[in-house]
Amino acid sequence: MSGSWMTTRAWLLMLPLLVVMISVIGWPLVDTVRLSFTDAKLVGTQGNFVGFDNYAKMLSGSNFQRTLITTTWFAVISVAAEMVLGVLAALLLNQQFRGRALLRALMILPWALPTVVNATLWRLIYNPEYGALNAALTQIGLLEAYRSWLGEPNTALTALIVADCWKNFPLVALIALAALQAVPRDITAASLVDGAGPINRFRFVILPYLAGPLMVALVLRTIEAFKVFDIIWVMTRGGPANSTRTLSILVYQEAFSFQRAGSGASLALIVTLLVTVLAVAYAALVRKVAGSTA
Repeated sequence: MSGSWMTTRAWLLMLPLLVVMISVIGWPLVDTVRLSFTDAKLVGTQGNFVGFDNYAKMLSGSNFQRTLITTTWFAVISVAAEMVLGVLAALLLNQQFRGRALLRALMILPWALPTVVNATLWRLIYNPEYGALNAALTQIGLLEAYRSWLGEPNTALTALIVADCWKNFPLVALIALAALQAVPRDITAASLVDGAGPINRFRFVILPYLAGPLMVALVLRTIEAFKVFDIIWVMTRGGPANSTRTLSILVYQEAFSFQRAGSGASLALIVTLLVTVLAVAYAALVRKVAGSTA
């Protein structure tokens, strides 16, 4: 059977998938690009061609710049905390002790919970009237009076980061724990015989095996954190005073709340471009790390 026929057959087998992808992804993307160059409203007129005015207005506006800073801060802090907590949890669960299997199963629960359920749970914890956090901090003397953790601009974003970390650090822990299973026990035993301490043993023996998988976890979590929407929308809807508004929430408000489809489409494409650049940069970093550890 000739190679050209095999190639043709492969494309024919992929044709149904390509049709579905073009219908579900391709056409909406093309229509979004078209809308971004118009002043169309969500309901009513088709809009007039305005060129790059929407892009210039979005990029130069204070709302976009302030929201970009908030999104970047949320992504950097939450992902860094999740990576540290995930690695520590994986190192703990890699040890031999009674109840380890149960603890591993329990650790998956936060990640397995739907995001809406997780966000609602943390809203109850942060409730200013009967929240568990206020009650606990008051009883141990760290807080004199109940606070509205989600109602104050200086604490709302931190509260959201904590909720997001609790939800997603198990994913990092699972990836790291799977990588730890590949570390040869004879190497770790040899390092103990040579007198290597815990820090040096982790740095020179364990970390090379964790570098590649952790980089994958870093890529996944950074991209997800950068386009976060659901947990913030459920808990604060971007408030108070837009202190927790991220780029995805800004896109939603621009396109649906304010019904400016044209500027909303341009903002959505800007966010897509930012995430794409981030993904490409991380992919190059993953290849570099994989090459150095090979």
